[in-house]
Amino acid sequence: MSLDRVVEEILDNARKEAEKVVASAETERQAILKAAEDNTSNRRKVVAKETDDAVRRLRQQEISSAELEEKRIVLNARKEMLDRTLQEVNAEIANMSPSEKSRLYSVILENGQKVIPGGKVYCPIGEAKLINARPGMKVEETEMGPGLILESQDGAVRIDYTFKAILDGVWEKELKNVSNILFG
Repeated sequence: MSLDRVVEEILDNARKEAEKVVASAETERQAILKAAEDNTSNRRKVVAKETDDAVRRLRQQEISSAELEEKRIVLNARKEMLDRTLQEVNAEIANMSPSEKSRLYSVILENGQKVIPGGKVYCPIGEAKLINARPGMKVEETEMGPGLILESQDGAVRIDYTFKAILDGVWEKELKNVSNILFG
């Protein structure tokens, strides 16, 4: 064989071997690119899901926060309305006619005598004339709101029947019912 032929054969074998190496490298490159593409695609899906979950959580938090704020505003408005109602009732009681006060004082004394017979009655200044005092009962005018305070003869027991105290007690006891009537 001639040297040229041997060289040609060696070159031919080298080319074939190079083509195989290049083909193998290309196959490997394609596999690596496919794996990278799959990995990127999977990562995109994971990131998209995490982003969607985060957006959904944030949206739910915002909705919950807005609902709480709405409830707070409504409750504050209701509280203001209840406070205003209580103030109006107190104002009406303070401006009650003398005949109405006299009638209520009689009812208070009648019921109070069952608990504290005799004793002392405290009333607002200028309202002693509205009280039909029972025998043995002392009436004393003092600086106070409308209503009466009954005290036992020895001063050990005192019952506050001022209109404000009565109203506050009824208000506390019936606040839920009042609220249901106003807002139900």
